[in-house]
Amino acid sequence: MVVLLPLPTIPECPKAGPLVGNIACPVDSKEVACADAVVSIQLKPYNDTTGVLYLAASPIGNLADLSDRLKLTLEECDIIACEDTRVTSKILLHLSLSKSLVSYREENETKQTPILAEKLTEGMQIALLSDAGYPGISDPGFRLVRECHRRAIRVSPLPGPNAAITALAASGLPTHQFLFLGFFPKKKNGVIKILEEWKNFTGSIIFYESRYKIGKTLKLIREILGEKRYVCLAREITKLHETIYSGPVEEIEKKYNSESQRGEFTLVLAPKDYSFSS
Repeated sequence: MVVLLPLPTIPECPKAGPLVGNIACPVDSKEVACADAVVSIQLKPYNDTTGVLYLAASPIGNLADLSDRLKLTLEECDIIACEDTRVTSKILLHLSLSKSLVSYREENETKQTPILAEKLTEGMQIALLSDAGYPGISDPGFRLVRECHRRAIRVSPLPGPNAAITALAASGLPTHQFLFLGFFPKKKNGVIKILEEWKNFTGSIIFYESRYKIGKTLKLIREILGEKRYVCLAREITKLHETIYSGPVEEIEKKYNSESQRGEFTLVLAPKDYSFSS
């Protein structure tokens, strides 16, 4: 837990620089914290001459989840940086939009980051769009967001779909505290190490897993953590063939082996000794 202590002095007016506190008031059509706030943090002011990076979450399987705000943002931005231009083109077609696309994926993220940051510095408005889900969450985006903060370029997140949080909310497993660890390691020994390291975590743990490995991963969970350890296996969330199963891993493993094994999988691991009757 982080405790913020009152600063020795607080500017009399927010115009001294953007403030974050516990009282908000509009100043020049922008939300800033009132200088009377008990707790305030002085932030590096944004450069009003630069553009804005919009983090745009895309549907994780259902185009009906596209929001009006997302459409408006994509319509008004100068460039859309995206993982796969083919996937984004389908989204734009659905929204009846035509925009300039720039590839921004894991393979070229390091190279493209300074290029896009420079365009933002010049005043361009850029939307960063994942193929499915939220940019920067097991998807490209972290490096560009970090660079924007380094250059005092505004980053504006648009709330939207995320498989990890969606699966957790529907799992029936504890939500009071949770840990997201992204994709499991590719090799078996890496998976074993992760399970051993976090087996006593007191909250739920969320993972993404490839459809080619999920069966082996369930088997490892059963062997290492015990057949009674509760898990949730969410497949094809928001899609036509969505399935969400929660219970002891031995039961979930049987269901997995008896049904379709195609699709995208999110796995939630419950804390030790948790059950629906506890």
